[in-house]
Amino acid sequence: MERRRLRSGMAITPEEFDDLSDEELLRVIPKAYRDEFPGKEGCADGYFYLHDGTAWSFYKGGFLDD
Repeated sequence: MERRRLRSGMAITPEEFDDLSDEELLRVIPKAYRDEFPGKEGCADGYFYLHDGTAWSFYKGGFLDD
């Protein structure tokens, strides 16, 4: 199966999350938040927390609270 092109801010499915490497996941995180990405193993249910307490969701392609 061919993967779609990853872009910053795009939502991905749980299956895509499982299949992608940390380096590939970095592509969907906006540049301003990439340094805070803890790696796939540090993401509970497809999201991770930033230093200000907000959470970035791979499944939404944005913040959980938006």
